[in-house]
Amino acid sequence: MEIHRNNPRGRGGHPPEVPWDSLLAVAPIVLLAMVLLYLLWSSVYTVEPHEKAVVFRFGKYNTTVDPGLRFCIPLVDEVIKVSVEEHSLRLPVGYARRPDRMPEGESLMLTGDLDAVLVEWTVQWQVTDPFLYSTKFFRQGDPSYPERVLIAVAQTVMNRLVGDYSIDEVLTESRGEIGEEARQATQDILDSYSCGIGIRDLQMQRTTPPAKVQPAYEQVNASEQLRAQLKNEADKERNKLLPEAEAEKDKMINEALGYAKRRWAEADGEIKALLDKYHAYEKAPEVTRERLYIEAMQEVLGQVDSKVIIDADLPERVLPLLPLDQGAGK
Repeated sequence: MEIHRNNPRGRGGHPPEVPWDSLLAVAPIVLLAMVLLYLLWSSVYTVEPHEKAVVFRFGKYNTTVDPGLRFCIPLVDEVIKVSVEEHSLRLPVGYARRPDRMPEGESLMLTGDLDAVLVEWTVQWQVTDPFLYSTKFFRQGDPSYPERVLIAVAQTVMNRLVGDYSIDEVLTESRGEIGEEARQATQDILDSYSCGIGIRDLQMQRTTPPAKVQPAYEQVNASEQLRAQLKNEADKERNKLLPEAEAEKDKMINEALGYAKRRWAEADGEIKALLDKYHAYEKAPEVTRERLYIEAMQEVLGQVDSKVIIDADLPERVLPLLPLDQGAGK
């Protein structure tokens, strides 16, 4: 039986010759095709719906393009894609690492009255100017650089603002005011950097005292609630009594005004009557004097029950009586 084996060598046992001429003729075509494919592939890019692309041509800003399928000049244009969706950042930074057991030291701040308080807040931010963002904050090998800058600015602003308020204000009624001031102050600092970032919202999430002093603050809160309750009850009682007092005051004022008008009219009448008597006395002094005497006697004697008249010309030790009251009715 004959076994045929393929001989890898050519005639005479020598290896076959490589067709270098053919390969050298085809190589430029293959290389050109590869270059063309690369240029074609690198000239097309896609901008996602939540992105915008900033195009630099020869290192200078050219344009900003919207989402969609786009084309560029390979090796000439540099395209930087920027996310323009809204981002949320929970501060302090330790919350993102350990939301369930964040160390108190990372959120501990000092208030204006030198008390300690734990502050946690959320920042909503968005790229508003892709060109400024790509030229100021964009780092090719460090995508977290903008977030680190934003964290540093937000924590600096919050520490400063908390230091302007008392512990009671931070824990209760001034939380919204602090949040709005922090948002505006953070935005002002970022605007000074011309970084193209806008702070959409800043919410105070939690402000609590440290665990060691929590019982004392609970007692203070209970006292504050009791004070507010008593104040509400006092305001309710005041609102009830105040209208009654106002009505009583108006009644007394009206009575006083009526009495004053009545006394004024009586005084005018008395003055008028006295003037009439004075003018009558000027015209007939004797008659007027006698009439005034009689009127005065009538007024005085009219108030006396028993009357005794004594004649001044009678001799002494004689007392004649004239019982006028017994015969007055006849």
